[in-house]
Amino acid sequence: MIEPFSKAEWSRKSWVESANEAGCGFPMQSLPYCIFADEEGRARTGVGIGAFVLDLRWCRGAGLLDGLPGPLLAACEAKTLNALLGCGSVAHAGLRNRLMDLLDAEAEEATREAVGAALIAKETATLLKPVESANYTDFYASIHHATRVGRLFRPENPLLPNYKFVPIGYHGRASSVVVSGTPVRRPHGQTRPPEAGGEPAWGPTQFLDYEVEVGLYIGDGNPLGEPIGIRQAGEHIFGISLLNDWSARDMQVWESQPLGPFLAKSFATSVSAWVVPMAALAPFRYPLTLHHPDDPSPLKYLFDGWDQYGGAIDLTVGAWLLTSVMRAAGEAPHRLSEGSLMDLYWTPAQLVAHHTSNGCNLLPGDLLGTGTISGREDESAGCLLELTAGGKKPILLPNGETRGALEDGDEVILRGFCRREGFPDVSLGECRGVVVRAV
Repeated sequence: MIEPFSKAEWSRKSWVESANEAGCGFPMQSLPYCIFADEEGRARTGVGIGAFVLDLRWCRGAGLLDGLPGPLLAACEAKTLNALLGCGSVAHAGLRNRLMDLLDAEAEEATREAVGAALIAKETATLLKPVESANYTDFYASIHHATRVGRLFRPENPLLPNYKFVPIGYHGRASSVVVSGTPVRRPHGQTRPPEAGGEPAWGPTQFLDYEVEVGLYIGDGNPLGEPIGIRQAGEHIFGISLLNDWSARDMQVWESQPLGPFLAKSFATSVSAWVVPMAALAPFRYPLTLHHPDDPSPLKYLFDGWDQYGGAIDLTVGAWLLTSVMRAAGEAPHRLSEGSLMDLYWTPAQLVAHHTSNGCNLLPGDLLGTGTISGREDESAGCLLELTAGGKKPILLPNGETRGALEDGDEVILRGFCRREGFPDVSLGECRGVVVRAV
């Protein structure tokens, strides 16, 4: 069920002036969580506010969080967000309310001084991997992506008949999920023979690609054998993050027959350092709009009126490319595409409900990817496979370079934000990764 939001809450201002600036992306209503390293290199739990990171371990030690549940206080001193994610929605709401009160423009001077001692400039903070996910699942929830990719391989029948009935997904590799800024090594693998009956080739991928996605972090899990109903499924999502599902397309097309992705995906998945809680997205929830009147109705276990009414999220996501030549020349990254989370065929709640419908147990911190986010227009396609028609139509960059696939030294930058008139922007930050040569 989609919870209503308070307009009064979203009109509050903070005594942290940078949080009130238009377009800052980190207003007091957002409060995205992170893990950062202190001066001694120790991992600490933090919250983004304007141009700063608020040290929750410091807040706990200063008594600013007194009265909150013990497990929640302990989680504020942990080295990852996993314990915090597992504290439950009531505890999460209590912490959010406390932090907003501490940062409110009406807070007393003594409170401001105490909290001010726990603020670290964001540009000086070393952000670490926020969550250690035990499991990672990647979905295929964009119908435009599925159709456009299907058209490359099945021009006469691009969308398979099961797509509008079942949220398609596969189990990915959790151990190779890395935080933004981690270099991505070009992987080796097999590629299909140049002619029928020949032997496959082995070597570095020649078609390295990115995929613009959003990651969903699970809060409360479910016991093995007990599915999560669609009405409650959204409550099990703690927050969201940017996600880049790096893909070796030439390896993928060879090894995905007859099963799904394997080595073409498992070498790296990048996530942003910030986890934006679902409460921060409440004003940006809208009805699901992609379903055509002729489309089949979702099966009963995937249908909920509240989810259909407000389960979609109006989140803009985009990808930028910075080549080594552009970097050396001091040029700005070039935007490759921009899409919207509204272009998903399935809601986040439907993904959770389907994932657990067979009794599969999700754990706090588990990561679910939406799959590549692509819109109806070609310029909103979320990967090079789509933008270049499988590499056949390379992109011309402003400096004269072309790209049909990623080259060594290329940096892919994902950015995401929510925007609505009358409300402050909510940013997901950035997710970066530089491609380094194979070994």
